[in-house]
Amino acid sequence: MEQLSSVVHRTPLTTSATLNEQTGKNVFMKMENQQKTGAFKIRGASYKISQLTKHEMKRGVIAASAGNHAQGVALAAAKRGIEAKIFMPANTPKAKTKATEGYGAKVVLTGESFQEAYEAAIEEQKRSKAVFIHPFDDPDVMAGQGTIAIEMLEDQPSLDTLIVPVGGGGLISGIAFAAKSINPAIQIIGVQAEGASATYNQFHSKGATSLPSVSTIADGIAVKRPGEKTYPIIRNYVDKMITVSDQQIAATMVQLLEREKTMVEGAGATALAALLSYHKKINSHNCGVIVSGGNMDIAKLPAIQSLSQQNKYKVV
Repeated sequence: MEQLSSVVHRTPLTTSATLNEQTGKNVFMKMENQQKTGAFKIRGASYKISQLTKHEMKRGVIAASAGNHAQGVALAAAKRGIEAKIFMPANTPKAKTKATEGYGAKVVLTGESFQEAYEAAIEEQKRSKAVFIHPFDDPDVMAGQGTIAIEMLEDQPSLDTLIVPVGGGGLISGIAFAAKSINPAIQIIGVQAEGASATYNQFHSKGATSLPSVSTIADGIAVKRPGEKTYPIIRNYVDKMITVSDQQIAATMVQLLEREKTMVEGAGATALAALLSYHKKINSHNCGVIVSGGNMDIAKLPAIQSLSQQNKYKVV
């Protein structure tokens, strides 16, 4: 964690009487929406870049991202004077592309999803020989994300469950490995959006594990297939995998804004949406929830509000 201390915030672990009452549990939210760049991704990007040799640093770095990894790579590279080029889907929220450029990276918009941007970045990497910084499928990136679990268990050793949003799996892989190294009995629950459920499908051996398309308001976890390196860790260390609807995610975003005065993006609300909707099925007394990011496109708030009204936490 020493490699991250000069770049990464130690974000607060907060509680809410409202959430505790709603769920019948002691809920502890890890507020990575308050992290530098507005999301946890700076952790993995910073750790990966801290491991580069001087020769690799001179070659520059390249990445593909739906948004938050882009900002993490851009800031981590800028801190070390490294050139960065980031490929992002054409529909990436403007707030994320502008922020990435603001940190000094060159942004290339291409494709309809992360996968297309990723493929374009790989082709550019072959040409330029820059170092590719993968958003999730890299052991150093996973290790950086795992520092979240270390901080949570230092602040609240009694946590018996961690609920984590899942896209490609870098966050939950790092968290699950780190948390179970500290407390092997801790329960790790992964949450995907229904419209981007490849890891959930593979975990439960049902449905497609490589999706032709993804559709969810949680753009930060809109990934078409699980990582090749992350999935074996998920299989070995994660206890449950569930999905939530866009309506459940939107309702959680609105509640966090109205009741907790906290702005979160779709992916950032996903884990809490699962707890609010399925708390009766989650056996936990002290439950940690990862609020993974807060880079919300303000222009989309009316649509989020409308979508949220279609869901009133139909607890099952």
